[in-house]
Amino acid sequence: QVQLVESGGGLVQPGGSLRLSCAASGSILSMAGMGWYRQAPGKERELVAAITSGGRTNYADSVKGRFTISRDNAKNMVYLQMNSLKPEDTAVYYCNANLYSTSWSNYWGQGTQVTVSS
Repeated sequence: QVQLVESGGGLVQPGGSLRLSCAASGSILSMAGMGWYRQAPGKERELVAAITSGGRTNYADSVKGRFTISRDNAKNMVYLQMNSLKPEDTAVYYCNANLYSTSWSNYWGQGTQVTVSS
């Protein structure tokens, strides 16, 4: 059974940094696009950053220059380095990936809370 498990969330002061990790496990034969989404209370889930299998990246305007997405295909991992965090970055962050196991499917992690507060 394929799973995505996020880690690395927590409480950080404004201006601080966090690194989120997402591990894909199970019988994975191939990985395509992967990304990070977030959902703040009372708001819709939004794309934060995405990365293709070839390493091309895309960011939400609100995080450009502060967040960096990367992946390690050998380890089935995707990361989100978050710097210069702001209170408005507070949300549950979700990992998303298109993976091939018995077929191509889209998967979500369970989410990890990021709180930016002094």
